[in-house]
Amino acid sequence: MRALKIAATGMSAQQMRVETISNNLSNMSTTGYNARRAEFADLHYQQMSRPGTVNATDGTVLPTGVQLGLGVRPSAVSVQLQQGSLSATGGDLDLAIEGTGFLEVTLPSGQTAYTRDGGLKRDAEGLIVTSDGYPVEPEIVIPDDARSISINTSGEVFAYFSDATDAELLGQFNLAGFTNAKGLEALGGNLFAETEASGAAIVSTPGEDGLGTVRQGYLESSSVDAVREITELIEAQRGYEMNAKVISAADQMMGATTQIR
Repeated sequence: MRALKIAATGMSAQQMRVETISNNLSNMSTTGYNARRAEFADLHYQQMSRPGTVNATDGTVLPTGVQLGLGVRPSAVSVQLQQGSLSATGGDLDLAIEGTGFLEVTLPSGQTAYTRDGGLKRDAEGLIVTSDGYPVEPEIVIPDDARSISINTSGEVFAYFSDATDAELLGQFNLAGFTNAKGLEALGGNLFAETEASGAAIVSTPGEDGLGTVRQGYLESSSVDAVREITELIEAQRGYEMNAKVISAADQMMGATTQIR
């Protein structure tokens, strides 16, 4: 009774789909979050009679054959790279990336990570860091006596002082792009790590080499579409129920077989 195992793979697939949708909905308010989508592929087929083989009885060629599928398997949970809407915050260190690209972040281990969460902060030494305290590369320190901060679309950071008329350039943010950004490894905390699938990071000035620009005083909202996620959740739930009914029907068929006298 192959139907039992086939339906079991279907239930497992729909469960993974529900888990992916659940993660998307839970991150509706996460800055710079991109929705994920579960993708599936059919399992290998049992070839009862291969297409194109010769029929032994009369010598004719079988046009289709008999191929029995054995279920479904997860193939990927891919990131849907979409620009989220920009929300005005007015914060001096709030940055939204318009277009492609990631900010570079240095982790305590020394590893470089990447993020689109532009909700930056200033630590006790004046260093610009993420909400988790990781310094943004290249490191930029804001002096204690700086009256205000200005960041242009190219990522240049200027500081204004009470005793000076002209602004002082403190440094410039870079953006990193990837040939296959979907191949990045999610680390949690809005951070990603480079992998062989993503390719090496291409670091450049915002607005150059196909990278986006930055906007001060804005944050990128999550790209999760709640209506679409709820619709897919209903579809996944119905798919799970139908696979469960297949298991119930197969069980009844086996029960009828065992009752034969």
